[in-house]
Amino acid sequence: MIWIQDYGIGIQVDKLQKVFEEFYQIEPPNTRHYGGLGIGLTISKGLIEAQGGKIWAESEGEGRGTTFKVVLQKADE
Repeated sequence: MIWIQDYGIGIQVDKLQKVFEEFYQIEPPNTRHYGGLGIGLTISKGLIEAQGGKIWAESEGEGRGTTFKVVLQKADE
């Protein structure tokens, strides 16, 4: 297992699964502060799951940061 953690703006608990949807952006388009197309996490999830792994996000809510966790299967020797 690996994880990436920040102490930034966080993600509302009800939106944790939505961040992996294609083109989904948490911020509304008229007030967005961050760029991007909303496909990075979708691509990451697809690649990880294609290898038999799993990715998910954890956050205690807005202003509490976010942790993305990844579990990959052990490579065959």
